[in-house]
Amino acid sequence: MFQQIKFNYMKKSISFILAFLLFNISFSQLSEIENKQHDQLIIRGVTLINGDGSPPRGPIDIVVRKNIISNIQVVGYPGVEINESSRPKLEKGGVEINANGMYLMPGFIDMHGHIGGVAQGASSEYVFKLWMAHGVTTVREPSGRGIDWTLNLKKLSAENKIIAPRIFAYTGFGQTGNDFNPLNGAPISTAEMARTWVRANAKKGADGINFLELNQKLWLQLWTKIKNWGWDLLVIMHS
Repeated sequence: MFQQIKFNYMKKSISFILAFLLFNISFSQLSEIENKQHDQLIIRGVTLINGDGSPPRGPIDIVVRKNIISNIQVVGYPGVEINESSRPKLEKGGVEINANGMYLMPGFIDMHGHIGGVAQGASSEYVFKLWMAHGVTTVREPSGRGIDWTLNLKKLSAENKIIAPRIFAYTGFGQTGNDFNPLNGAPISTAEMARTWVRANAKKGADGINFLELNQKLWLQLWTKIKNWGWDLLVIMHS
């Protein structure tokens, strides 16, 4: 059995998400954690592959509090019996997973992942579960069905109301939506119109802009202006 669990690991203001791979959780353990939120979760005796090129380490106990990894504690060495008194303590209401013989590693980040379009006939739920089942726990969505739709899914994921990766929502330059139409349907043809649209996109809550097939010169001009305007938006070029 393969089961994904999403966590946030905060370090130096950078968020990482860790995912279980090569899992074989018993049904009794799975029933305790599936589709539930807990104030504390302890992953016991796992072997950690932390992604920096160093050898795997373990056994390790990892403590997660309210969706944040708060402690990564080495509790022994291969072939040596674990001293139970030195392990993190399970609190009332917490749950633990026996991960002996299992591995933990950083989840994959998909830098260009469309959640799915009407033409493909794929629901967001299907796409999210497909990504999670393959270890993808963070996705940059480079515009698709519209910013309103994507931001709603991003919010639901952040609130753990759906099973989904962390989502970074980018809007196609000039794209509109049911509740996002700052130029009243007019195509962008002037610098001031571009400024209006970019400002509205930032206010809407988008993480960035996908400039699609704009020529390189115009793209560089707009990118420079966005930085000069002081908006914390990222940009990508989709060709």
